[in-house]
Amino acid sequence: QLTMSLNSSTLLNEEDSQEPERRTKSLGSLELQTLSSFQDNPLQQLQLASQEVLEKAKKSGRSKCPRCSSSRMFYCYTCFVPVETVPTKEIPTVKLPLKIDIIKHPNETDGKSTAVHAKLLAPDDVTIYKYPCIPEYKEKRHEIALIFPGSNSISVKDIAFHLQKYTKKSTCDSDNDCSREPLLKQAKIEPEEQKNLHESISSNRSEGTRLKKVIFIDSTWNQTNKIITDERLQGLLQIELKTRKTCFWRHQKGKPDTYLSTIEAIYYFLVDYHQEILKENYKGQYDNLLFFFSFMYTLIKKAKCCAGKE
Repeated sequence: QLTMSLNSSTLLNEEDSQEPERRTKSLGSLELQTLSSFQDNPLQQLQLASQEVLEKAKKSGRSKCPRCSSSRMFYCYTCFVPVETVPTKEIPTVKLPLKIDIIKHPNETDGKSTAVHAKLLAPDDVTIYKYPCIPEYKEKRHEIALIFPGSNSISVKDIAFHLQKYTKKSTCDSDNDCSREPLLKQAKIEPEEQKNLHESISSNRSEGTRLKKVIFIDSTWNQTNKIITDERLQGLLQIELKTRKTCFWRHQKGKPDTYLSTIEAIYYFLVDYHQEILKENYKGQYDNLLFFFSFMYTLIKKAKCCAGKE
């Protein structure tokens, strides 16, 4: 469709001297083609850093990883660093509102995974583990959630409500006595002190219903069962992203288009979390998480067009 738009534009220039009515029809056709192209590429609205560095690297071809010296394109998917032709200073860095753990299936092909994008672009907030070497999450389950579809999964907007129950249970488990007298009845407290105490409790309760970490599973959908049934992940709040559609070029046959690639799931979760939980206007703060993804999407889209597959 990109080719179609360009051809239409060239045609307009050639017919510039012809009657206005015909030119108007051509312009209308071009606008429809542009709209169609936009609808086919939902990534066009992203507020991204300049991808010129990736354009240059593409022209240069594969380059060495500065750590393991392997030949790679754009970045090393085993060392989680850009290659020599992609200076780190020209890669955007994204600050996240919480920590992210990615659990990678041992049979997942490194070069096909988008999980590394998150580590490259948010290095301070993202950790990648290769299953079965994963942390114990049980003691922190009141502040951790697992992003995965399922019968018990909830939407992002319901996180705070459900975490309250996890926080209460966690407090009971640690105190070993949930039937004791409420804090305000244990001693005589002056009115002003009581007001301050209420505010402190309210603040702590609000803080207690905020997520501190989310977990994503990086594998094909057919490989997830072994990880999702691991006892270390049982009892965690489970969240599903139901309203987003994937743009991933390796979409798995037979699966709904709401099954996202890892980097898409991370991005869309953070956008929803920013708006639904943090209650802040979203202004593209996490768009650069799709810095590599959107560039590759465009490359593959163009390649398919040139090959006559679309």
